[in-house]
Amino acid sequence: MKAIDPETASFRDFPAWWEANKDRFHNKRVAMFCTGGIRCEKSTNYLLGEGVQNVFHLKGGILKYLEEIPQEQSMWEGECFVFDSRVSVGHGLAEGSYHLCYACRRPISDADMQRPEFEKGVSCHQCLDEHSDERRGRFRERQKQVMLAEKRGGKHIGERKDVRA
Repeated sequence: MKAIDPETASFRDFPAWWEANKDRFHNKRVAMFCTGGIRCEKSTNYLLGEGVQNVFHLKGGILKYLEEIPQEQSMWEGECFVFDSRVSVGHGLAEGSYHLCYACRRPISDADMQRPEFEKGVSCHQCLDEHSDERRGRFRERQKQVMLAEKRGGKHIGERKDVRA
């Protein structure tokens, strides 16, 4: 069975998505899951308030699942994006293989970093057309300052502590 991604940008968008799609779920069991458990608790509560009787959620979210369920017994495939310096995690919450594009804050792989659209600190294949030349110029200046600070053995004053290179 496949999960259904409502493709909402934030939880605020979920009620409208539900209203447009609720007929698809009439008399069905609904299981919600999210990264850390907070949004699935909110959405479960919302659906209960909308009269959905068979709604459940993954307590603690995907992260708790990856932490507690041995890989051999797990139904999870791939890595889970997280909002800290690890970028992604796998089973046992081991740090994953993804990096972060500093321009758009989306995860990128080692292979993505080899693509011609990738410029460290400036762009990746996902955001190349999302920023103006002026903005990419500012990103280049920021990246230059980060590299100068690294050469001096320090950190750039604006460097985020929750993002890895």
